Amino acid sequence: MSPLITPEELAAIGEAVILDVRWRLGGPPGIEAYREGHVPGAVFCALDADLAAPPGPAGRHPLPAPEAFQEAMRRLGVSQDRPVVVYDEADSTAAARAWWTLRYFGHGDVRVLDGGLRAWTRAGLPVTKEEGPVRRGDFTARPGGMPVLDAGGAAALAADGVLLDARAAERYRGEVEPMDPVAGHIPGAVSAPTGENVEPGGRFHAREFLRERFNSLGAVEGVPVGAYCGSGVTAAHQVLALEIAGLPAALYVGSWSNWVADPGRPVATG
Repeated sequence: MSPLITPEELAAIGEAVILDVRWRLGGPPGIEAYREGHVPGAVFCALDADLAAPPGPAGRHPLPAPEAFQEAMRRLGVSQDRPVVVYDEADSTAAARAWWTLRYFGHGDVRVLDGGLRAWTRAGLPVTKEEGPVRRGDFTARPGGMPVLDAGGAAALAADGVLLDARAAERYRGEVEPMDPVAGHIPGAVSAPTGENVEPGGRFHAREFLRERFNSLGAVEGVPVGAYCGSGVTAAHQVLALEIAGLPAALYVGSWSNWVADPGRPVATG
């Protein structure tokens, strides 16, 4: 099953839990956009609170504890036997983090609305400001459903496999660093900005396009692949794009914000 779903498919899916995961680095809070209009039946999922633990040495968006994630998903209506569809404004950056986190904690039927709310409205489908009651779910969090990397694993993969840096190229090169105290990249990592995964309107490129793109960066069948970014959000988008391309990949959840928390770790620039 494709990890993506079209607006037309979502409109016809019947009963599903729909999570609105609109979020922007630095704000404003996505709940404001949700209240202005959302897919009918959608519930707002706060990336910073529901899909991550508080920031610290583990990174700016570390994995939530299983118990905390389980409670958040149950509160949002997520159950084991109901499909989940996640979306954001357009490019699936935040939605991919929800997709990945649910998959990591064991939900087997999660899809991303390709093109987000923008694609939904362009398809002529309705939005609403109504926030109806949420039926509490029974989701049980079981960690380990997706492969992860720690700092040591990321360093090893950069040396012996392919480690993709999902940030903008200027951050990879160390020319700018708006969020973290040190600029640069993990030595041996390959620059692969996630903006190149999607078309101008926000939908993912076709599977063949993505596969060719990642193959050109060294991510081919039989080679271990991983991804990181600033804090594990856009890297989840990279893992999603790789899955669309048929190339499984591990996520370094702590990403650059965890890497530079230890001043002894090497940093490359250029």
